[in-house]
Amino acid sequence: MAGNISEPSSALSFASSYVSNGSSADVEPRSSLEIVSLSKLSSNLERLLVDKDFDCSDAEIVVEGEPVAVHRCILAARSKFFYEIFAKGGGNAVEGKHRYQIGDLVPEGAVRVEAFKTFLGYLYTGKLRPSPVEVSNCADGVCAHDACGPAINFAVEMMYASSLFQISELVSLLQRRLINFIDKALVEDVIPILLVAHRCRLSLLQKHCVQRVSRSNLDYMSLAKELPADAVEEIKLLREPPSSPGEASLPKPVNPREKTIQRIHRALDSDDIELLMMLLEESNITLDDANALHYAVSYCDSKIIKEILPLEGVDVNLKNSRGYTPLHLAARRREPAIVVSLLDKGASVRIVADDGQTAATICRRLTRAKDYNSKAGHGQETNKDRLCIEILERELRRDPIAGEELVMSPVVPDDLHMKLLYLENRVAFARLFFPMEAKVAMEIAQADQTLEFGGLSTSRASSNNLNDVDLNETPIKLKERLQTRMEALRKTVELGKRYFPNCSSLVDKFMDDDIQDLLILEKGPPEDQSLKRMRFIELKEDVLRAFTKDKAQRSRSVISSSSSSSSSLRHDKLPYRAARC
Repeated sequence: MAGNISEPSSALSFASSYVSNGSSADVEPRSSLEIVSLSKLSSNLERLLVDKDFDCSDAEIVVEGEPVAVHRCILAARSKFFYEIFAKGGGNAVEGKHRYQIGDLVPEGAVRVEAFKTFLGYLYTGKLRPSPVEVSNCADGVCAHDACGPAINFAVEMMYASSLFQISELVSLLQRRLINFIDKALVEDVIPILLVAHRCRLSLLQKHCVQRVSRSNLDYMSLAKELPADAVEEIKLLREPPSSPGEASLPKPVNPREKTIQRIHRALDSDDIELLMMLLEESNITLDDANALHYAVSYCDSKIIKEILPLEGVDVNLKNSRGYTPLHLAARRREPAIVVSLLDKGASVRIVADDGQTAATICRRLTRAKDYNSKAGHGQETNKDRLCIEILERELRRDPIAGEELVMSPVVPDDLHMKLLYLENRVAFARLFFPMEAKVAMEIAQADQTLEFGGLSTSRASSNNLNDVDLNETPIKLKERLQTRMEALRKTVELGKRYFPNCSSLVDKFMDDDIQDLLILEKGPPEDQSLKRMRFIELKEDVLRAFTKDKAQRSRSVISSSSSSSSSLRHDKLPYRAARC
């Protein structure tokens, strides 16, 4: 194909090239005829995208795991970028079609499948269709959707694709749309617009964004973390203009207090708790003075947040200069483990930020309707945005005075080993059926930092499995280890019952039907015990095989969204591995 393509212009215009020297009466019918012809041409080309009966595509571009059929001749004629890509050849041939990955074409920014399809629609038809409501509307039913997070993000994705693929007339149209967002949106939501303006070198759009941010009270720490250095300098000059021409070149003295706070934030960035404690001891600055928890919730790993929360001088409901508590910032980040960690330490979901939003409202305004309305089946990871909304809204409905207590099943025996067996299996099945929820609860309870209980025979140091036993472990240390594991599992179950009650109730039902088998596994003669254990494990393996088969069938028919999943827990373990002997 490379040798047969002549270089096209960067964009095709459907405007008429006809020039008439006749009367105006002659021009009008001809113009109307051309409009009808162009409209018909546009509709015919659109059928190539939407009508499967007209599928004569010769290439695919994979976006979020979904192959999108395209016609290289049309893309090459419309875009110089695609012309150069296709002229080089490349692309893996799959079933006679060249296949390209969107990540190879758009290395610096995410363009999701809905935005890419809308962009293709413009390339084929010359018409920009309305934004798909499921991805440009947020999950808040009372929002006007004129400047919420999904509306802005969709336009940003479209802009990035249009600029990179060199469709200049669409860039101009989207630039006007993004400028309209700037004054309506929260200043935090202007940051993505500023980033795409900087990456695409759109000076007019960047100027509007910089002016909007400079009028806000966003702190320089947040700006430095999220924006390129030259944009931060522009904002500084607008906020603090030099009084004389030579003043701008002179470095300003650094405030010792601000310098210490910056060092505290750097310690958090590097997960260095020892350095953090040393900085606090050497200065009279507290964690709250440095807004350390706010910073960690916004930018650090969830593990460092769990280490900060128990420290002295941390107010989990403290508002920063923007009027946000750490929970408000966690809602913006939409990471379930962080949200649950804060709630578990007493963060209030009822506090209203200075902009009038609760944490639940913030989360809804940033979540796409598509992500909120998508429901995962058993064993599929729940979308994190939806999970955060459910956690926060459930806490809003929860009675803060009555509280909730974990009620263990009355059939669970008092024996330490049998309690561990029950808890291990309960958590194992939770991980199997509800991986995202189980992962969050285990991470907060630090269950993943304790050793899994391998069954009664392991704890008794049977001669049949000495390889699994630490021969240097004393009985006292063994008991302490088992108790630590049991408390971590108890905490996991408590968190599950509080924050994921629907999931927990299904696991309860499964365990209640199953618990009597648990209680008799270690009873009777050794031969009977062995047969019972073998049969029990066989049943669990049957459950796992059936579940795995169903999941494989679903994965072949349903394309999973990479934006709605995170790293999954391992499901390849035996559900009842705690009972193995």
